[in-house]
Amino acid sequence: MLPTGPYGTWPSPIDATLAASHDGRPEYAGTVGEEVWWTEPRPAEAGRRALVRRRTDGSEESVLPAPWNIRSRVIEYGGVPWAGAERAEGGPLVVFVHFPDQRLYAYEPDAGGEPRPLTPVSATGGGLRWADPRIQQDRGEVWCVLEEFTGERPTDVRRVIAAVPLDGSAAEDRAAVRELSDDRHRFVTGPRLSPDGRHAAWIAWDHPHMPWDSTVVMLGEVMETGPFTGVRAVVGDTGESVVQVEWAPDGSLLFVSDLDDWWELRRVRPDALTRGVIASTVLCPGRQEEFGGPLWKIGLQWFLPLENGLIAVIHGKGATALGVLDPETGELVDAAGPWTDWAAGLAVQGTRVIGVAASPRSGYEVVELDTVTGRARVIGSAHHDPVDPAYYPEPLDRTFTGPGGREIHAHVYPPHSPDRAAPDNELPPYVVWAHGGPTGHAPLVLDLEIAYFTSRGIGVAEVNYGGSTGYGRAYRERLREQWGVVDVEDCAAVARALADEGTADVSRLAVRGGSAGGWTTAASLTTTDVYACGTISYPILDLLGWATDETHDFESQYLESLIGPLAEVPDRYHDRSPMHQVDGITAPFLLLQGLDDVICPPAQCERFLEQVANRGIPHAYIAFEGEGHGFRRADTMIRALEAELSLYAQTFGIDRTDVPRLELKK
Repeated sequence: MLPTGPYGTWPSPIDATLAASHDGRPEYAGTVGEEVWWTEPRPAEAGRRALVRRRTDGSEESVLPAPWNIRSRVIEYGGVPWAGAERAEGGPLVVFVHFPDQRLYAYEPDAGGEPRPLTPVSATGGGLRWADPRIQQDRGEVWCVLEEFTGERPTDVRRVIAAVPLDGSAAEDRAAVRELSDDRHRFVTGPRLSPDGRHAAWIAWDHPHMPWDSTVVMLGEVMETGPFTGVRAVVGDTGESVVQVEWAPDGSLLFVSDLDDWWELRRVRPDALTRGVIASTVLCPGRQEEFGGPLWKIGLQWFLPLENGLIAVIHGKGATALGVLDPETGELVDAAGPWTDWAAGLAVQGTRVIGVAASPRSGYEVVELDTVTGRARVIGSAHHDPVDPAYYPEPLDRTFTGPGGREIHAHVYPPHSPDRAAPDNELPPYVVWAHGGPTGHAPLVLDLEIAYFTSRGIGVAEVNYGGSTGYGRAYRERLREQWGVVDVEDCAAVARALADEGTADVSRLAVRGGSAGGWTTAASLTTTDVYACGTISYPILDLLGWATDETHDFESQYLESLIGPLAEVPDRYHDRSPMHQVDGITAPFLLLQGLDDVICPPAQCERFLEQVANRGIPHAYIAFEGEGHGFRRADTMIRALEAELSLYAQTFGIDRTDVPRLELKK
């Protein structure tokens, strides 16, 4: 018989320090010869990203010590920050972006010495930034995306594809960088070289579109010197989102497009590329699931061709799987294993496919699929249970009904502990989590932040509200001009449904989110009476400010689709902003913000707090030095998580003495 304790009071071995130490995931897996390399987080080392190498004997090592930080700032969200190749004389050559100065560096770890810079530092605006590198050893260059600031404003920026000499001649001389594309498009991805080396393909798009709205595939002829020639658009158009392009071994162009509502894998045969009208074929038709996702970072990969003509693909509806597709027959065989989410970053080496995946019982780890045997195994950053997994929640993948009968997808994590039970006459408190983006997705995987709450007796419901990806274009376009309406309604509908069915205590519901989820949280507190409190992290609070030079270039016109054209509906920008709706707030809230955030700047929080002051609303504001958009440092995450728990304990009447009391002021 388990001892009984009220919900929220249960003891748990999953403390904030443990949750913070497991925050983040391995990313950007790739191969260097026979070895597998990737980046992974180091929360205890000021949140840097380390480059990790798995040798052929299975041993792992960090390639560079602190303070080397392998991370790009292109479009602020970054992208692939490194590339590697086996040198002709033996040993690996690695090119990477160092976060503090955003320069490209070359490093030969087996040859001794230090990384050497390949690119200069610019004093203009945000400087020179690089992403999605590809080493061209035969040319003595690395090709990548160059983001160059031309002024002090965040939108004074141009992006091109550039070739950087590997000999270091551009380290002090910007003129030594060879521009391969012009800047006719606002945004570009890195180039993909055709098997015969004669053509390069890449993706481009322009404001006010986002890459999940409208993109085009550009094709250019590769020259020995100078830029690409004969550049033309071959795939894509207004209302079509192409998120990845690659070449097949036979010279076919492969790409993922949502022309028919779902992101599907398509092919253009080599002979069709020479025609005036390009015809493409869907390689796995009729499945009504996604073979791609939102291009939030430059260089994401949901598929890669293998040398034998098969294609490794990440696909699914909601959850994702790794499979191998025969493009001639359409046969798709999935890898066996427990994983329910595969990150958009595949690598292939011979018959091997490498990816990063997680499950409801394991965090993200590096996984290798042998396509010959069909065996999948963990080869790096392996998950190890830091506590008895009996303390992990048992999630439920559910579909709720929202306004107008629309479907709402959500993951529900009921309170769970192996050594406590709740009184029979008590319902648990629940926190509704709104993900960021808003064009994003909450995967069904193990998250120790969620377990931090559920193991204490507080339930969590992650809502993939209208606008989320993973369910087709129609589902994500529900948010078009409806941001602050549909997302708020969907989160509230899930919260009310949990209360109505007797799963949650209607008087002890909370809402939390970061970035766009912070917006949804703030909008929920100002426009509904569903929640008893909320936690708002690095949010958007003032739409007009965000639309007029108060954010970075990538999202500077995002609101044109999320809210509507500013020139046509200026009042909507005012009326929906939590900044101008503070009279509707009656519930306590916690506001968390990084002081180095250039995406959602602290100035918005400060103005919001001025509006809230002296209104009698209990609240707390914690700002963190050295943190940008999203928290990376262990000490930050510990303080934020404990403050959030204290807010819920005070609001829900839960007695907890194991976290510092959050001081709420009015």
